[in-house]
Amino acid sequence: MATHSKPIVWSIAGSDSGGGAGIQADLATFHDFGVHGCTVITAITAQNSFTVGHVSTTPRRALAAQINALDSDLQADAIKLGMLGGVDVVKMVAKYLEDYPGFVVCDPVMVSTSGGELMESGVAEVLIEQLLPRADLLTPNLSEAEALLNRKIDGLEEVERAAADIVALGARSVLITGGHLSARNNQRHDYWTDGLNGFWLSGQNIDTLNTHGTGCTLSSAIAALMARDFDLKDALVLAKAYVSQGLRMSVQLGGGPGPVAHVGWPQRLADFPGVSRRLPAAGKVLAFPACDGPLGLYPVVDSAEWIARLLKCGVKTIQLRVKEVSGSDLEKEITEAVALGQQYNARVFINDYWQQAVAAGAYGVHLGQEDLDGTDLHAIAEAGLRLGVSTHSYHEVARAHGIRPSYIAIGPIYPTTSKQMPFSPQGVAKLQRWVNILAPHYTLTAIGGIDVKRADAVLATGVGSAAMISAITQAEDPEAVVASLLALHEHHQQ
Repeated sequence: MATHSKPIVWSIAGSDSGGGAGIQADLATFHDFGVHGCTVITAITAQNSFTVGHVSTTPRRALAAQINALDSDLQADAIKLGMLGGVDVVKMVAKYLEDYPGFVVCDPVMVSTSGGELMESGVAEVLIEQLLPRADLLTPNLSEAEALLNRKIDGLEEVERAAADIVALGARSVLITGGHLSARNNQRHDYWTDGLNGFWLSGQNIDTLNTHGTGCTLSSAIAALMARDFDLKDALVLAKAYVSQGLRMSVQLGGGPGPVAHVGWPQRLADFPGVSRRLPAAGKVLAFPACDGPLGLYPVVDSAEWIARLLKCGVKTIQLRVKEVSGSDLEKEITEAVALGQQYNARVFINDYWQQAVAAGAYGVHLGQEDLDGTDLHAIAEAGLRLGVSTHSYHEVARAHGIRPSYIAIGPIYPTTSKQMPFSPQGVAKLQRWVNILAPHYTLTAIGGIDVKRADAVLATGVGSAAMISAITQAEDPEAVVASLLALHEHHQQ
């Protein structure tokens, strides 16, 4: 067996003679995401950007030979299924997948973007019966979802029910891509669910005719990212960003109808979707005030007493994060913290307790991801408070981006002792990537395991702010530590 330095992804799909979809689009995508692509060609098609002229399904013997050749030497870390074409192909692939332990994403290609039929009559029924139970993710567009369910989907409000019904057919999860039906607030909306949890991915509406191969590209990007050990939710966000980037670049390249562009790892925030648990309402967009410049040194403390102590040292941004305090004691802490912020002309954020923060007239509120669902974000915005949101992954950054907060916190940068974290430390290199993507659009702060020794490398990324807990509150001389950190922040802001 050969050894390979890159993860291996198989594409079991049809060949597109025009190079814009199918196997050809998959290989281009695999290359962009740094995985080795192998192919099992299920059909040869004669097509271009406008039409499908001919489809020749691969004979069973040739199909089996391709699978056996790869399985003996190039086992897949993930498999992408595209155009399967005929009943025999679906049955053979389903048989192989019975014992395959890795991730499988299925793009149920039935009709090409240009309108050509790519699946024999009766294949959909066999696909549902034999293949869906082995698909970790199904990625139909609206017309394919309608074919699977044998009913019309007449609006975005029906998409969530349709997705749940497809999961009920046997798929482990489903991402329905909206296409022409999904334009709202100048965005296009896709919906993912595993039957228990679900969310919308809302990206920029890009007006282009260069949409050939978008479904193939999306599913192969997800497969590549899963082979690289990304979480599925992160893979969905990155894959949608990759397709949006390709659509945007195809517009810049000009010309008539054609394939989506393949131009490498997504780097611009404009291409990243926002994520929300509920379908964004038409015309309603959240708006939070800006933070009046970089946050600078950002201590996170558990009492108004600590706030008073640190504001006297010249700290201008601070967060009150109290635990196990309630009722009048909680209100007293928050009221004192807000008053101290006004006295020292400092930005005081209240963690979690948004209602009390609004009542006290705080500068802002900070929320973790787990708190976003139970919070009235519109009430915070209407009260004029700033909003900060914690993020730890691509999916969580996309969720924050969907809210458009006043600032985004990125972490943990290093291992932290303040609380148990389900996320691995991101490190300075990944922080730098986030800064490159987000800093032109958002005020940022980095958090997690940062101390005086590590702060210089963190601030050198251009993040503009380091949030700290134990490095200050557990120091022998907190005032001296704060003085050093304030000087370091000032140095990096010059």
